[in-house]
Amino acid sequence: QVQLVESGGDSVQAGGSLRLSCQASVYYTDRCMAWFRQPPGKEREAVATINTAGTMTYYADSVKGRFTISQDIATNMLYLQMSSLKPEDTGLYYCAAGYATVGRNYVCPGSSQIFRTWGQGTQVTVSS
Repeated sequence: QVQLVESGGDSVQAGGSLRLSCQASVYYTDRCMAWFRQPPGKEREAVATINTAGTMTYYADSVKGRFTISQDIATNMLYLQMSSLKPEDTGLYYCAAGYATVGRNYVCPGSSQIFRTWGQGTQVTVSS
């Protein structure tokens, strides 16, 4: 079973940048991978997804143009580069792995239902 370990969370000022990392014990090249976050007192929400078979990505409207999801298949790593951070980006960030194989041009949706494996989360706090 895939295990995911996130790192890179920190406390930063608004306007700052962070890069989150997710180390996967196994990295399939035909699945969906994603970053979700859970703001304090709110539901978990999708931030970005990537199709590991190709380069298809999805971003939540709230992070488009500021966040970039990427992968390094050789090292089993998933990344989330975050810039121009806002206080509303504060939350616990989770890495997630999908369980179904997908085609190369499939855009992985921001739905938690397709993701079966989750990391423990890494905290991001953005102060104004």
